[in-house]
Amino acid sequence: MATTHKTRMLIIGSGPAGLTAAIYGARAGLQPIVVQGLQPGGQLTITTDVENYPGFRDAIQGPWLVQEMQAQAEHVGTRMIWDTITAVDLSGPPFRATGDSGDVYEADVLIISTGAQAKWLGVEGEQELSGKGVSACATCDGFFFRGKKVVVIGGGNTAVEEALYLTNHSTDVTLIHRRDSLRAERILQERLLAHPNITVLWNKAVERFAGEGVLQRIELVDTVTGERVEEPTDGAFVAIGHAPATELFKGKLELDENGYIVVEPGTPKTAIPGVFACGDVMDHTYRQAVTAAGTGCMAALDAERFLAEHDFAAKHTHAAQ
Repeated sequence: MATTHKTRMLIIGSGPAGLTAAIYGARAGLQPIVVQGLQPGGQLTITTDVENYPGFRDAIQGPWLVQEMQAQAEHVGTRMIWDTITAVDLSGPPFRATGDSGDVYEADVLIISTGAQAKWLGVEGEQELSGKGVSACATCDGFFFRGKKVVVIGGGNTAVEEALYLTNHSTDVTLIHRRDSLRAERILQERLLAHPNITVLWNKAVERFAGEGVLQRIELVDTVTGERVEEPTDGAFVAIGHAPATELFKGKLELDENGYIVVEPGTPKTAIPGVFACGDVMDHTYRQAVTAAGTGCMAALDAERFLAEHDFAAKHTHAAQ
């Protein structure tokens, strides 16, 4: 039998943004429900060593960190539900969401924290060596390749920015691009091409990531001549973009040209009062666990204020009658 769950605050997504929102919402007495989604815990669950989350002197494991966040959220009164939302009705409040289980969720405020996924090449060895030399985040993992040879794959702003960032750790950075020109902004291209520690391999496509237990080389094919070559490397960063998990909200919320939810600048507020977005689903710039947690805090605080204002208005309307 399908169940209807009613709550003051519904949170869709259970990564750092959603769990932080849940902690703040629960502490405010809103008894939030978190619907965990297809990947409970978000991208942290596939992240190994984390050295850039404040408060931990030594490297910690991503799955452990998000597990502790969930335990904290539950400890202060959050209800976690294992379900995947398949439809939403944003004409409320109350806002309604329907799960794959058939259950219905009704809430006075809705917080969307469905996250984003890095786009992968889909070639042999990529997933097998993920976390063993293959990464999709130079800011997260570049530190582990200090003094080593690294490559970045892509030709847009993200790829160029990651290549430039990696020069903080390596004097041997190679950008691999399948075309003969970059899509990145002109100023970024100029910085990249002028950098003495960056080499660009043009017209090269990755066919395979290879190595014995860890990444040792990348097999490439020339997109013009068809010639196959190998590029030895200790680390490879796939930087071909991210895909926000916003399919559910197309036609219901304003999305930008890349599919991210549009929010009021500097806030998690969407165009619909009472609906908030936080974390990677609205952040195409930083995409860090700590920034996701920060926007989760903002979403919960703004949601709490929204409810307080509406409760106050309703009370005075009732008194006037």
